[in-house]
Amino acid sequence: MQYSRRSMLQSTSCGFGYLALQALCGEQASASTDGLAERTPPLTARAKRVIFLCMSGGPAQMDTFDHKPQTSNKRHPGSVFRFRQHGESGVPISELLPETAKHADELCVINGMHADTGIHAQSFLQLHTGDRLRERPSLGSWINYGLGTENQNLPGFISLNTSKSSIYSSAFLPSIYNGTPIGVNGEDMSNATINNVASKHLSLAAQRKQLNFVQMMNRDHLAHRPGDEKLDSVIQSMELGFRMQSEAPGLLDISSESKETLERYCVGQQTESVGTCRKSDFGRQCLLARRFSEAGVRFIEVNHGSWDQHKNHRRDLRANCEVTDAPIAALLGDLKQRGLLEDTLVIWGGEFGRPGLTPGDGKDETGHNATGFTFWLAGGGVKSGCVHGKTNETGARAVEGKVHFRDLHATIFHLVGIPANDLKFWHAGRSHRLTGPEGGRVVNELFA
Repeated sequence: MQYSRRSMLQSTSCGFGYLALQALCGEQASASTDGLAERTPPLTARAKRVIFLCMSGGPAQMDTFDHKPQTSNKRHPGSVFRFRQHGESGVPISELLPETAKHADELCVINGMHADTGIHAQSFLQLHTGDRLRERPSLGSWINYGLGTENQNLPGFISLNTSKSSIYSSAFLPSIYNGTPIGVNGEDMSNATINNVASKHLSLAAQRKQLNFVQMMNRDHLAHRPGDEKLDSVIQSMELGFRMQSEAPGLLDISSESKETLERYCVGQQTESVGTCRKSDFGRQCLLARRFSEAGVRFIEVNHGSWDQHKNHRRDLRANCEVTDAPIAALLGDLKQRGLLEDTLVIWGGEFGRPGLTPGDGKDETGHNATGFTFWLAGGGVKSGCVHGKTNETGARAVEGKVHFRDLHATIFHLVGIPANDLKFWHAGRSHRLTGPEGGRVVNELFA
């Protein structure tokens, strides 16, 4: 039987599609079965791990790191707090952060941040996932997916004092890349544990025997469903949960830390609520972040809420700074003293900023500001003692050195050795990436 060119193409076109689909499935299957195994990054990694100090609610940039002198002009009021230049670099920092200011020469302050919206939930989601409307994998999950973990007995991504599952969710990525939450927003972290990490009723030997039986059935099930990522992730997660019993409880127990260390981190000292600043054990979170980073956890998020200050701004901002200042300084100091800061990227910031107060109006109010605000980075290959970017005279809009959340994500990826826009995952008929369809720009000006 003879075929025309048209009939031949008609007959084989489905086969071409099948081959393409097979290649995609094969690529995803190989990524999934690697699980949390440590992977060599495609680029030279300046940072091996990330600690994200997330200040939920929107810290006021002009009262912390973006100095605008106080004036009587109601349109251009400036900050009501005093600023001083600190360190050899002369980075200007508010009087509200005297301990952090001692590490000015380690900071790379970004005063040109901007985002797409001033709505809390949407901007917070965009900060963590790159998308402000839909649930997507979080930054920590993407890094976990791309690099695996340095310690096979611990998760690659831990979220401390978490407020929303969306900030540690792996979404459509295999669930093995999901963040492990420890504590919930406002909880006393002294009793925080990893849920169901250990059995109180069975010995380790009995648990292993029980798990072997369950895993035998799981793997037999998987053999009949090759490429089933959800099932494969369940198998890996169960094995990780068993291994975690040997290390996780010891890391959460800080009783071996010296009295001097606990005092520097203010552990257990922050018990009073002031205004919107809730009871917090932020110092314990920072200490745990140091301990987990030493143990090889790839991405650690530390959360402090209640920066959503519309009224009584002076009082509540001062309270938040008092709670966070010394523990952050202790974390930076410990990382540097232990030789970890050079390959640990520390990030500080929230979902947007706030405009300055109007002097003398008696309201002491602030609003939301997504068009210009501040983040800072430290360690992990970034310039130290520098200020990048600039807002306009009112501090309300980024005008120089602008950095969008997509650019921040791309820059973080580059620092940990992942090509900024190349890490992708096939889902729902198309390829997805953290930096979205637009892609992000690596801000090379921030690199040492």
